[in-house]
Amino acid sequence: MSAGNHSFVTEFVIVGFPGLLPEFYGLASTVLFLVYFCTAVGNVVILVLFATDRDLHKPMYFVILHLVVSDILFSTTTLPKIIARYWFQAGAISFTGCFVQMYLVHYFGTVNSYILFIMALDRYVSICFPLRYPMIIKNSTIHILSATAWIVAKACPLMMVIRAYPLPYCDSNKIMQCYCDHIAITTLACTDRAPYSFPAFIFAMLALLGPLAFIIFSYCSIIVAVVQIASPQGRLKTLSTCSGQLIIIALYYLPRCFIYLSSNIGIRFSTDLRIVIIMLYSLLPPMINPLIYSFKTKHIKQSLMKRFKKSTAPQKDNVFAVSQ
Repeated sequence: MSAGNHSFVTEFVIVGFPGLLPEFYGLASTVLFLVYFCTAVGNVVILVLFATDRDLHKPMYFVILHLVVSDILFSTTTLPKIIARYWFQAGAISFTGCFVQMYLVHYFGTVNSYILFIMALDRYVSICFPLRYPMIIKNSTIHILSATAWIVAKACPLMMVIRAYPLPYCDSNKIMQCYCDHIAITTLACTDRAPYSFPAFIFAMLALLGPLAFIIFSYCSIIVAVVQIASPQGRLKTLSTCSGQLIIIALYYLPRCFIYLSSNIGIRFSTDLRIVIIMLYSLLPPMINPLIYSFKTKHIKQSLMKRFKKSTAPQKDNVFAVSQ
């Protein structure tokens, strides 16, 4: 379609939560800013630990590194604009800018799904084939798989943008969402949405359910392997290495699959409730993941404690010197 099809809409306006009263805008922007601040600080701490501690340069931690980078980029793509909407009443975003944001939102979401697949693969080989793990899972293996994830993830979001961009947008320009995504944008098109929404749904399900199918298989295999371990201590130790990843995977996949399926089988929620659910599964995992890495991952926890002790030791020495 020609550019004239959408000439009536030159920019979109991100509404955020339609039912939110103006007197709560300041509170909403503050909460969102704190979420972004905590996400940025937590993930940057993990990046610094990784950059300064060579003990973390192992396959599993390289996977976590890619997840950290994806989480930071996703939060930076989505949060600043909605914070500005409530803090400065600056909700307008250019027509092209909205589609760029849509692409990045779906791209980083897809990358996360593929990285979680690699994370499950690492645990599967480690527990089910422990003797062969050093030969199968090397740093180079993780680098290749992660680079492939970042490259392959470009295809589906790009196709979604290419199909949605030329649609005629000639009516409302209000995005009933906290950021531009495919459903929120194509809902505004002055045409039948079905030919565009169904392929996008298939793409989303492939990106979600493909990795999820292997993740379910891998953890079922892990449970079988754990049951065969003789000692209760060995079982608990093995399960503890997977517990953090299971929490991350559950936070990512369960609400996403629920929203995608409900949107396409006719289950309806109020707009505000739907947006709240989307924001929870979009923004909570990047903020919570660093805590899970720190408390559920042995070497990251040790590295963090080592850094903390080093930072407090000079202060103790100074106090002792003064007392002398």
